[in-house]
Amino acid sequence: MLRASALTTNTEIDLQGINGDASAAGVGVEFGAELMQLGEAVAMGDEAQLSTARQQLVELAGAAVLVDAAGVAANFQRMVRIADAMGIPIDDMTTELGQQVRQELDLARFETAQNSAVNN
Repeated sequence: MLRASALTTNTEIDLQGINGDASAAGVGVEFGAELMQLGEAVAMGDEAQLSTARQQLVELAGAAVLVDAAGVAANFQRMVRIADAMGIPIDDMTTELGQQVRQELDLARFETAQNSAVNN
């Protein structure tokens, strides 16, 4: 979604922010490094890391940005769980853009990639 949004708004981004590169996360995304840290803390379920990330984001960006970020994180969790529960298929993974993003992020490095229809 970040890539599609950046293309639509003609904004330069660096997808390596998704892989944990803090300097890349800040390219084209205001408070990108702090948002990345919050996202990682949410995904990892680490309470201490989450508390630190929330505090850093609110100090730098303000409470409104933290609330919006928390809402986005919650919405993604909700959407994924609903889609999984209903058996909704994922998007066509053979598109040029999808292949480019998977290659740029080196998603094949993950052990679970062997279960992907694209890799079979």
